[in-house]
Order: sequence, then structure tokens, then C-alpha cells
Amino acid sequence: MHTDDPELKRIRWRCRRGMRELDQLFGRYLGREWAASSDAERGVFLQLLDCEDDKLWRWFMGYEQCPDVALASLIQRIRQLPA
Repeated sequence: MHTDDPELKRIRWRCRRGMRELDQLFGRYLGREWAASSDAERGVFLQLLDCEDDKLWRWFMGYEQCPDVALASLIQRIRQLPA
């Protein structure tokens, strides 16, 4: 996908959460992993973007375990991306 791709622009907008930490994590994944991700993983990422910010915060910061296995796996992968 190119940076001027309308779908990518829409997803990038959805990654903006208003919490700097979440914005950076999602932006990092989108910039580094999205293009090479499978359709299945992309679907999980889009599902993750549908979650509420307070849940995302607790899951990414490790305060709670995400009950969905696919989401939890992707969260762990995103957390491990180098800054």
C-alpha cells in the first residue's frame, strides 16, 4: 500500500487514539508491519482498533490480559516492536 492510499489514510486516522502511547504503538505497527501482514492479521488489527481505549490501555500496559487469543497475540507482537 502506498502512503496516499485512501484505505491506509482511513486506518491511520483510526490509529489516532488521543493517548500518545497508544498512538505510537499503533503507528509503529502500521508503518512497519501492515504492508507485510496477512489478511487475517490485518483483520485482527482492525478488530483491535474497534476496542475501547481504556481496555486497550490496560491490555497494552499489561494491567489486564485480553480475553481474545488473537487480539492478545497481536498486542504482544506490537508491544515487542522496537521503538
